[in-house]
Amino acid sequence: MRDLLIEKMYEITKKPYQKFFKKGIPWKETPSDLINYQHDSLGFHLGCFLLKYNFEMQPKLEDHDVIHVLTNTGVSVIDEIAMQYFLLGNGKKSAYLFMVICIGTVFYPTQIKHFIHTYNRGKKAHQFHDLDFYKMLSIPVKTIQLTFNIK
Repeated sequence: MRDLLIEKMYEITKKPYQKFFKKGIPWKETPSDLINYQHDSLGFHLGCFLLKYNFEMQPKLEDHDVIHVLTNTGVSVIDEIAMQYFLLGNGKKSAYLFMVICIGTVFYPTQIKHFIHTYNRGKKAHQFHDLDFYKMLSIPVKTIQLTFNIK
């Protein structure tokens, strides 16, 4: 029930967040375009991630899926909350991030150790949450992970 409630909250808030808070131009690539990149590249791995979960890229929210790929984070509700903890540790600050962390912590208090561990992983990584990932699609994932100490 908790998962369903959080997923519903995401669906309700996604459109206003895209429209009013996310800047930039939506990417034109589709998952099929992305899998044509070199097999070790961020683009290829992003395409595989999207196809694996049958996701379409959400306009102006493409970075979110890139973070999943770079941090090797799953897509369950708990994984999504943990990823926001990772991003907080990495220096990201946004109203949306704080909302997810607050609600996630209240709804999943038994996961706090996992969330704190993930926060610490984000803190140990060099700041990368604000990079222009579109320009990095041809770079090997391992190179990005090593450069930014993403473990």
